[in-house]
Amino acid sequence: MDTEALLDEIETLLADARPLPLTTSVIVSRGDLEDLVADLRAALPEEVREARWVLRERDEVIAAAQREAEQLREDGRAEAERLAGQTEVARLARREGDRILAEAREQARSLKLEAEDYVDARLAGFEQLLRRTLESVVKGRERFRVGSAAVSLPEDDDAVRDTQLYDQERADRR
Repeated sequence: MDTEALLDEIETLLADARPLPLTTSVIVSRGDLEDLVADLRAALPEEVREARWVLRERDEVIAAAQREAEQLREDGRAEAERLAGQTEVARLARREGDRILAEAREQARSLKLEAEDYVDARLAGFEQLLRRTLESVVKGRERFRVGSAAVSLPEDDDAVRDTQLYDQERADRR
């Protein structure tokens, strides 16, 4: 299941949760929520693996373009050497070799730019997915905070800091 669907399920679980009387808090099945969070964690690495694959594919395309350019250069040199016996033919061969070399460099540069554009587009999509995921998580946490704040409000700033520290420690353990 993809991350968007899992986040939708978490939102549905929260929306369908039974409210506590006289509060804005709700009762959520811990097991159901933990299962959905575990599924969400399992789905994220797939996105990361996909981004790594895109980067590896870009490197392979660049390497192939460089190999092809080198082969074209070698072909140009061989052709120039073959024609070197005749003055006019040698001059033409050098021009053709230079043209082939310039064409190979341009083609390699073009392939590299295309590969970089492709990787950039894939990474931008992945960035948007992660941003939406983070926004959903932040909204979910804010809903929990609003519900928790209605149940018991800390009386001083030290209690607020202690609660934030506890939240941070709990997040670090996961």
